[in-house]
Amino acid sequence: MAANVGLPPEAVSEIRAKTGIEGLDDILCGGFTPNRLYLLEGVPGSGKTTLAMQFLQEGARRGESVLYVTLSETEKELRAVAASHDWSLDGIAIHESVPSEDSLQPDEQYTMFHASEVELGETMKSILANVERTKPSRVVVDSLSELRLLAGNPLRYRLQILALKQFSPAGTAP
Repeated sequence: MAANVGLPPEAVSEIRAKTGIEGLDDILCGGFTPNRLYLLEGVPGSGKTTLAMQFLQEGARRGESVLYVTLSETEKELRAVAASHDWSLDGIAIHESVPSEDSLQPDEQYTMFHASEVELGETMKSILANVERTKPSRVVVDSLSELRLLAGNPLRYRLQILALKQFSPAGTAP
């Protein structure tokens, strides 16, 4: 907040990434600070995905390029969640990185390498390629717990989060 001292409230809100939730934007003095990485944590059903969707919808409404990276739900499931709120995901690019049914078959399982050694790298390459292609100003990665599981240990997980942070263009990732 110290950097905003002396600025009128409307100027502060102009340099913030609005969440699309009026009360939360008020609490955050206009929204999220742009160009930062945010981690939302909570139990299933606490509203993380709902907040993420509203954040991206607000960006799309403002004409921004936005990207939703899903690691645990399919695009169809996300669209069903949005529909349950009477929302549209128009203007939101969705990158689905969910294992295919074929990859779950016994013949497709890795034997020489631990799955995390292969899948984590493939998942990160896929995410970063999509960010590079869409050049979003707002990015949501849901859920980072999937990356944590793929990483297998806290150090690898931290390095992947730092890679996402460094690679993110001018976006905010709740």
